[in-house]
Amino acid sequence: MRLTNYTNYALRALQLAALRSPALVRIDDVVKIHGVSRPHIVKIVHELGKDGLLRTQRGRGGGFCLARPAEEIRVGDVVRLTEGPIELVECFNSETNTCPLIGLCKLSTAFAQATRAFLDVLDGVTIADIAANRSALLDRIAPLQDGIVMPKGRGG
Repeated sequence: MRLTNYTNYALRALQLAALRSPALVRIDDVVKIHGVSRPHIVKIVHELGKDGLLRTQRGRGGGFCLARPAEEIRVGDVVRLTEGPIELVECFNSETNTCPLIGLCKLSTAFAQATRAFLDVLDGVTIADIAANRSALLDRIAPLQDGIVMPKGRGG
């Protein structure tokens, strides 16, 4: 299973908001830290704001922060929001399925169970959990914000 970069950076934006809480996070901070295009992060923050996960403030001195306590935001819910229906195989989509084995195939049943198990694990993890090692994470991102590039493989 592979999640999109969109989901990864949505989780990173939420994590950074938890790390910086109650202060606002600027879009440019996320861009610098994760090396992602500004329009991409703007789109992510906008969607997370529309769905009530982030509160955004426009203008000079603006930015974003968590709209709810980090302990209440489940990673599984963010994945569902940003990925939409997870269709590991063709037969997961009843509208586009062309597989003649639907209803008989034990492989699709196993994939469905695996997907449920994957999301069940992520439902047990909150944004607070992924920001729990706050000091270490802030130490790691500090040089990135100041324009110092870390060697590849040092990100988390």
